[in-house]
Amino acid sequence: MRKLKKAIVYLLFAIPVITQLYPLLWLLLYSLKTNEEILDGSFFSLPHKLQWHNYYEAYTSGSYLKYLSNSVFVTAVTMICVIVLASMAAYAISRFRWKYGNAVMTIFLMGMMIPMQATLLPLMIIFKNMTILNTHLSLILPYIAFSTPIAVFILSGFMRAIPHEIEESAFIDGASVYRIFRSIILPVSVPPVMTVCILTFINIWNEYILAATFISSEKLKTLPFGVYTFVSQYSVNYGNIGAFLVMGALPVILIYFFLSNQITKGMVAGAVKG
Repeated sequence: MRKLKKAIVYLLFAIPVITQLYPLLWLLLYSLKTNEEILDGSFFSLPHKLQWHNYYEAYTSGSYLKYLSNSVFVTAVTMICVIVLASMAAYAISRFRWKYGNAVMTIFLMGMMIPMQATLLPLMIIFKNMTILNTHLSLILPYIAFSTPIAVFILSGFMRAIPHEIEESAFIDGASVYRIFRSIILPVSVPPVMTVCILTFINIWNEYILAATFISSEKLKTLPFGVYTFVSQYSVNYGNIGAFLVMGALPVILIYFFLSNQITKGMVAGAVKG
């Protein structure tokens, strides 16, 4: 009976693992096949010969470095702004005693419920009037707006668990609010800050809808647009598309693989009082 329970537990754990890993494995095999092998309908078959030149074509013909640099710039600026704004807002909400603290937190929580697609038309009109349409700023601003609520939620939950005695002793020593925030609160809040960085990176790196709506210039487009390089009027190079997708997903996979523990620590850090 004990062995049966253990087998059931292993089976329950194996199902999500397989469902998560299979698409990645399938994409990797897809990227190493020829068009003929991809179109013959055998989804589970191995390639007869590994087509490593698909990756060379994806790197050179797909302008990988250009799209990569645009994605890195947009993502990095967004992450920095989100961390700065969300940490200050979370500090004010969780550590100060003021009348509208709960109301402000409610506004941030409401921001988590607004779907990104519902804002496309009004943002398009606003950015056109501001003459920032077809610039990286038209992506960075909404990315910050949609990433900040969840960041405030995570950081405020952790900051509430920080003992107030730390701040009180710093006040007695003559430290200002800004000094306490910079020298005490932020260093202590490294785990949730890392969590916010990783979640923001994952959400923005392969975002397509806003980028396709607000960016039309070829030199400003981000990584997801590289796949269209291999689509012409009369043919599609599926192997190169698969290779480009693998190369685009690789940074996210590596960052999540090496820093996944930080996500867990950050999410549960504020759940238990210190």
